[in-house]
Amino acid sequence: MTQSLQQVLDASGDIVEMLRNAQVGPNVYPGVPAEYSNWRTEQQAWAKTAVLFNQSYHMVDLEVSGPDAFAMLNYLGINSFKGFVPDRAKQFVPCTAEGYVIGDVILFYLGENLFNLVGRAPAIEWVEYHAATGKWDVKVERDERWAMRTDGKRKSYRFQLQGPNAMAVLSKALGYDAPDLKFFHMTTLEFGGAKVRALRHGMAGQPGYELFGPWEDYAAVHGALVEAGKDYGLTLCGGRTYSSNTLESGWIPSPLPATYTGEGSKGFREWASANSYEAKCSIGGSYVPDSIEGYYLTPWDLGYGPFVKFDHDFIGREALEAKAAGPHRRKVTLALDNEDVMRVQSSALSKGERAKFMEYPSAVYAMHPFDQVLKDGQMVGLSTWIGYTANEGKFLTLAMVDESIATPGTQVTLLWGEPDGGTRKPTVERHVQTEIKAVVAPVPYSEVARDAYADSWRNRQA
Repeated sequence: MTQSLQQVLDASGDIVEMLRNAQVGPNVYPGVPAEYSNWRTEQQAWAKTAVLFNQSYHMVDLEVSGPDAFAMLNYLGINSFKGFVPDRAKQFVPCTAEGYVIGDVILFYLGENLFNLVGRAPAIEWVEYHAATGKWDVKVERDERWAMRTDGKRKSYRFQLQGPNAMAVLSKALGYDAPDLKFFHMTTLEFGGAKVRALRHGMAGQPGYELFGPWEDYAAVHGALVEAGKDYGLTLCGGRTYSSNTLESGWIPSPLPATYTGEGSKGFREWASANSYEAKCSIGGSYVPDSIEGYYLTPWDLGYGPFVKFDHDFIGREALEAKAAGPHRRKVTLALDNEDVMRVQSSALSKGERAKFMEYPSAVYAMHPFDQVLKDGQMVGLSTWIGYTANEGKFLTLAMVDESIATPGTQVTLLWGEPDGGTRKPTVERHVQTEIKAVVAPVPYSEVARDAYADSWRNRQA
C-alpha cells in the first residue's frame, strides 16, 4: 500500500532536513533542447525581436468541469471572481487555512462550467484534493507533465509568443492584424489549418500571446508560427533560456507549498501520496529556519497583495484578514555587484576554498531556493530566484525584503551558498559561504516590462 504524504513526513523526523537533502535539483524542462542556438542570443531575442517558448511539456494541466466548478475554485482562491467570465484568465492563488500560499497557477475560464489550471503541481493537487473530498459536483481531469508519463502525448500543446515583434509574427500567421486584447483576455484564432485559443499574456518582459489547442494540432501550429516568424527574427528558446525569463518579468516561481504542517491541511497530507510534489521537492540556499514554517510565504511576500479580496468566503480568509494590516515584506529585484560575482566565479579557478558555483543563465540549484538577504549583518529578507540576463548584463535575484529597505538604491548583501560546506543534494559541491553586494531595484527589473505590465498584478503590490 502506498504511503501517504503524512506518513512520509512523520518518518522523516525533520522536514527541513529531508527537503534540503532531497536527491533532486531544480525543475527540468523536458521535450525541448537545452539550447536551440545559444542562451545569450535566445535571451536577447525576447527584448529585440521575438521568441517562441514551448510550454507543452513541463507544466501540469488540470481540467475542472461541472455545475460547482466556479463555486469550488472561488472558495479555494484568494482572488475575487466578480466579473470573471468565459474567455478570461487570472493568476489563481490558493492558501492554507493559516493564510500561507500553496502555489499559483494560471486559471483559464474556457466556457460555461469549464476551467483549466496550468502550472506547478502544488496548487493543482490542492484543487484535486478538494474535488475528491468535498461537497462539490465537479469532475477533474489531470494532464500530467511530460516527465511523469510514457504515452508520448498530452491533451494540449502550449506555446508562448513574446517580444516586440510578437504581434507582427502572429499577424503574418493569421493573414490579418492580430487582435489587441486586454491583459489576460482570450479569443479563438485560426491559422495553420487549426483553431487556436489565444491568451494575451507576458512572460519575458514583453507583451505577447499564449497559444494552445489539441495535441494533434501541435506540429501544424508550431510550423505556421516558425514560418511566419522568419522575417521578424523569431527565435526558438530552449530549456536553459526559459528558466531565466522570470528574472526580467518579476514572477517568483518557487513558493514552497505551505501544506507540511497546520491543522487546516492535515486532511490533504493524509490524502496525498508519497509520490506527491511535496514529498519529492527540494530546498536549497543559505536560509535554514528552525522549522519548515520558516519557509512559508504570504500573498504579500510574493506581490500578490492586490489579489486578496474579502468579498467572498475562501479558505484562509480569517487568517489573511488578521495579516492584512501588515507589516509585509515587499517583492524587489536585487542587482548583484559585478565585481563580487566575478570574485565568486573566479574562486572556481583556484585549488583553495571555492564559493558555490554560479551556473549561467540560471543559478538555481534546488526546486525552492531560499538565500538570506542581509543589511548590516542582519537578515532583512529572502532571495528566491537567481540568474543572469544578457539583456541587462547582470546577475539578478528576485527577493522579498522588509519594507524599511525596499527603496530602490538600498545596498544589501546576498549570503550565497549553504552552511557547513553544503547539503547532500546532487547539485551541491563542497563550498564556503560568501556575501555578494547587491542593490535593491524595482520589480519587474526590465523598464519595458514595467511599462507593458502597467495594468498587471506584477506592478501592483499594495
